Amino acid sequence: MELGVILAAIIGAGAGVGGVFVVNQRKSSNASATAEKIVAAAERKAKNIELEAKSKALKITEEASKEEQKRRRELSAMENRLAEREENIDKKLENLDRRSDKLRHEENEVEALKNEIRDIRVRQLEKLEKVAALNKQEAREKLLTMTERDVAKDMLGLMSKLQHDAMEDAEERAQTILVSAMERMASEVTSEKTVTAVKLTDDEMKGRIIGKEGRNIQAIQRETGVDILVDDTPGMVVLSSFDPIRRQVARLTLEMLMKDGRIHPARIEEVAVKARKQIDKEIDQAGEDAVREVGVVGLVPKEMQRLLGELKFRTSYGQNVLKHSTEMAHLAALIADEVGVDVRTVKVAALLHDVGKALTHKMEGKHHHISAEMARKYGMSDKIAHAIEAHHDDIDATTPEALIIRVVDALSAARPGARNISAENFVERMRELENVAIGFKGVEKVYAISAGREVRIIVKPERVDDLSAVKLARDIATKIESTMQYPGTIKVNVIRETRAVEYAK
Repeated sequence: MELGVILAAIIGAGAGVGGVFVVNQRKSSNASATAEKIVAAAERKAKNIELEAKSKALKITEEASKEEQKRRRELSAMENRLAEREENIDKKLENLDRRSDKLRHEENEVEALKNEIRDIRVRQLEKLEKVAALNKQEAREKLLTMTERDVAKDMLGLMSKLQHDAMEDAEERAQTILVSAMERMASEVTSEKTVTAVKLTDDEMKGRIIGKEGRNIQAIQRETGVDILVDDTPGMVVLSSFDPIRRQVARLTLEMLMKDGRIHPARIEEVAVKARKQIDKEIDQAGEDAVREVGVVGLVPKEMQRLLGELKFRTSYGQNVLKHSTEMAHLAALIADEVGVDVRTVKVAALLHDVGKALTHKMEGKHHHISAEMARKYGMSDKIAHAIEAHHDDIDATTPEALIIRVVDALSAARPGARNISAENFVERMRELENVAIGFKGVEKVYAISAGREVRIIVKPERVDDLSAVKLARDIATKIESTMQYPGTIKVNVIRETRAVEYAK
């Protein structure tokens, strides 16, 4: 029995060992399968990572290639620009060299002419010494005496002629001077500048404006300083005054009175004060708008800006003076930028060049002198003041800024449609100006330039000497003054030129 128990134990132990072996075999098999799955998944993930890395590397490579191509194109464009600049610089240097050679050649020619003139003078003196048996000093004194006598004779004749012409043309010259003075306040068509028509709501309003025994109209005229003309014209009264600002105040006063309906002396005084304040605001606003439009805010003193605003109500030959000034400022800026002159200086000078027209009835002198005086008074630079003062020909323009202002003033005033002068009248006046000069002896060609502000006369050098050229300029200027009507001044420029040409073979 014990043997049976032992056998049973042995068998049981063998069965347990076998069971354990079988279980271990199954676990080992499952572990291998799981490991294979993990390895396969890891390999797939590694392949995906590798593919993704290759894709990113390819993308980075393409972007780097594009960036490199872009930079190459930029470098190529830069090289082309540098090459063009080098070519332009080379051309400019060549031009400078050619100009330098030309200037040296011309200097040599001038020096040769000077030497030739000295030789001729020496030979003349030697000849005079031989003929008159005089020494060098005596010959020089005799020559100077003869020249002085001839010049004095010509000058006496010129003075006599001028006095004779002045006596003959005294009345016409006086009328011309008066008209020129009036032009500062009124144009050649006076009604366009000195009167303003006000439309009435009905004809009964005329009686209310006049008032009992004329008290209302007298009150309006007293408060505004404007003449009120009430005639048979239906539905309209006319305001007359040489001061355009007063006319605007009177116009606004009448319109406010008609709108309110109450018209009596006390109300008229109250409304006139309101109208004057409103016009003052318009003047200030016009000055600010002009300064802002031109782009010189902060560069114009407040006092000058106020005078600038008053130009809104003033005209010259039908051209609004404020618009003319702003147009000039824009033109001057364009030209200054092209020639390399300070743009702000010419803008300010162009904008303020005519502010004196707002004071010509209060101060003596021409408007451009008054404008320059105001600029100096309010601390503006000498460049600006000179450019303002020299925009007419009685002051020489000695700076680039002044020359630009003079040019753009002629451009703005003379362009077609700027003033009430038709193209036919303009051409006729230019032709008349040229015909005045062409009739004189020795004159070869005549050109009216700068919108009629200058007439350039080219004379024959063999028929007109230097002294005669001076006399000719004065005679032509006198004839223009006595036969033509024109605003401002006209410069008479006589040109006498002798050219000597030879060919080296």
